Amino acid sequence: MLTIKGDLIRLALKGEFDVIVHGCNCLHAMDAGIAKAIAAEFPDALVADQQTEYGARSKLGTISTAPVTRGSTSFVIVNAYTQFQWQGRGRMADYDAITRCFEEIARRFPTARIGYPLIGAGLAGGDWTEIAPRIDKALKGLDHRLVVLPRD
Repeated sequence: MLTIKGDLIRLALKGEFDVIVHGCNCLHAMDAGIAKAIAAEFPDALVADQQTEYGARSKLGTISTAPVTRGSTSFVIVNAYTQFQWQGRGRMADYDAITRCFEEIARRFPTARIGYPLIGAGLAGGDWTEIAPRIDKALKGLDHRLVVLPRD
């Protein structure tokens, strides 16, 4: 897994990625973390999420998508349903759902340049050492990058 420093949204807007992925819950809440920034910058990503069934556990491991075009730059935002809910303590990230989401991304976007943050390892409380190998395996042979914000 190649890692770069930067802002995933800004890099996508500069044309660095064809697909950007972020983790979502199954309750249509994009009120924190990168999901909040994505919903604010790209309302169509929130609309795509809201068009899925509210509170359906069956969404875990699936994705919804929103195409974005800004000027001459186009890419797809993937809402990856990697956790059921967002409230409470402890780990919210569902490791098997993360695996299934990235397997689906690999199937649907095999030639894309894919960017993603530390999905499941931030507010969702997952262990990146458990998550990273799952993403690497699912996206093996594809052009993908982990994007981390630089520390000041």
